[in-house]
Amino acid sequence: MSSQQREALDAMLRSAPRSETRPTPEEQRSGFAAALTRPVPEGVVTRRTVLGGRPTLELEPAGVSGRGRLLYLHGGGYVVGSPDTHAGLVGELARRAGLRAMSVDYRLAPEHPFPAAVDDGLAAYRELLAAGTDSRDLVMAGDSAGGGLSIATLLAARQARLPQPAAVVVFSPWADLTLAGGSIRSKEGADPIFTEADVRAYADLYVGAGDRAHPLASPVFADLTGLPPLLVQVGANEVLLDDAVRLVSRAGADDVEVALEVGPGLPHVFQHHYGRLDEADAALDRAARFLTAHLEAGRRGADRLEPVHRG
Repeated sequence: MSSQQREALDAMLRSAPRSETRPTPEEQRSGFAAALTRPVPEGVVTRRTVLGGRPTLELEPAGVSGRGRLLYLHGGGYVVGSPDTHAGLVGELARRAGLRAMSVDYRLAPEHPFPAAVDDGLAAYRELLAAGTDSRDLVMAGDSAGGGLSIATLLAARQARLPQPAAVVVFSPWADLTLAGGSIRSKEGADPIFTEADVRAYADLYVGAGDRAHPLASPVFADLTGLPPLLVQVGANEVLLDDAVRLVSRAGADDVEVALEVGPGLPHVFQHHYGRLDEADAALDRAARFLTAHLEAGRRGADRLEPVHRG
């Protein structure tokens, strides 16, 4: 992998202007969209739809014919971001995995604080199942806050006695809104994007005076028993590094099949930089293979269980 690419990306991220006063949520959303949005990959068709009562962007790569579905929850600290800001990233993951993807525009804070996002994630998941999608044909993914939200959605689905999907992938998950991880402080200088104050401000808007250790807000404190195979990818140069490490530790202790990939010298959700960072392309390829391998394994198991009808 190219150290020159990593260094150029770090310099670019550090060059982004920072306001002396904290911008309003509306200003943050506008700036986030301008800085992050990338076009949908060539060969991926999009359409607007509704899932679980929320606007949803459906992305379908060319030539997809299987039953597999990807439910994606975008990042943005529960305050910013949308399916449009993440259409490039979701489209790339869907294209590499050969899956139709559904990216949900869940409600954002502070207008809709916790647990609105979890309610929307669960409603979308529930509707996919109710519409006839077999859970063995369904996988989930998310980045940053959307990574934590993906885990919280599956915890809510477990509580509702819904079947779990075949697998879940999370990129740089924000999984502890109490900010108890040591990297929140120790990695602040290495992180070119966030400071502890930035992350705390998002938590303030999402949870307010509520319980920040609630398992659906901070899955690092949850019992993860029964969740599907999990892949966590994170950069070493980010304040949320310990969120990923502790989430993986919690999953392993609860007997969940889990894998952790830490990218040295890489920032928060480095996968956004596919096409200009070799590590991003390689990580997306591995994530796609992880999802498709578990979809195939689940389908083989289902085929073995189906009764044989003899004439």
